[in-house]
Amino acid sequence: MRVAMIGLGAIGAEVLAAARAGRLGEGLELASVLVRRPRPEEPLATTDRAAFLATRPEAVLEVAGHEALRAHGIACLEAGADLLVTSTGALVDDALRTALEAAARAAGRRLRLLSAGIGALDILSAAAVGGLEAVRVTVRKDPSAWWGTPGERLVALAALREPTTLFAGPVREGARLYPQNVNIAAAAALAGAGLDRTELVIVADPGIGEHHVEIEARGAFGSFTFREVIRPTLANPKTGVLVAMAVVKSLRRLASPLVVGD
Repeated sequence: MRVAMIGLGAIGAEVLAAARAGRLGEGLELASVLVRRPRPEEPLATTDRAAFLATRPEAVLEVAGHEALRAHGIACLEAGADLLVTSTGALVDDALRTALEAAARAAGRRLRLLSAGIGALDILSAAAVGGLEAVRVTVRKDPSAWWGTPGERLVALAALREPTTLFAGPVREGARLYPQNVNIAAAAALAGAGLDRTELVIVADPGIGEHHVEIEARGAFGSFTFREVIRPTLANPKTGVLVAMAVVKSLRRLASPLVVGD
């Protein structure tokens, strides 16, 4: 199975290394990588979307961010590839999500929102079948992870001495304000109660060095609480190391004869 990838940042570099080391599993080939700037040192990389799609991938993995998904997602689906998305936060834009779904339907392909290291999405989507009363996602990171966000205008991040809430409200609004940090919350919302009925709490916590994520849900099924503590990558402290591991797992499932979970 031929796959292609959009992006060669912290996550993309790990996926490429896994491909080179033969860790994507048998029957899976990484055919090309679409990048924004020329990467002459990497033979698989191209800035030309036509050349990228000319490798005829059956699936395209997006690990490049919201703008890349907006720019290239529909073209990949129309070219006959399934689209595997990590920048789930971009899909709080109803128009973009509808357009991608329509393109997938017309091409007979699938738009797949990857868990990308977020646990509990299986149980959350199952619980949504019976109805959810409340869902809350809490994302807690070191203050440095919130540099370049509206949090900088709310508090002096470098001077924080105790946990401080930067946002509390619906996921749709939180994703608009903190687009590069809430893919987790957007995925949980789309899996469960929706963008407007899922609460998001964003916390800058100077007492931690990892990313803490908690998902709480209550509904007809009962209730559950899920919590994970993830180490950030050295290349990009806003991204957890588990993300690349989870993406490699998702690629392996494409060609595996045995798949555990949805």
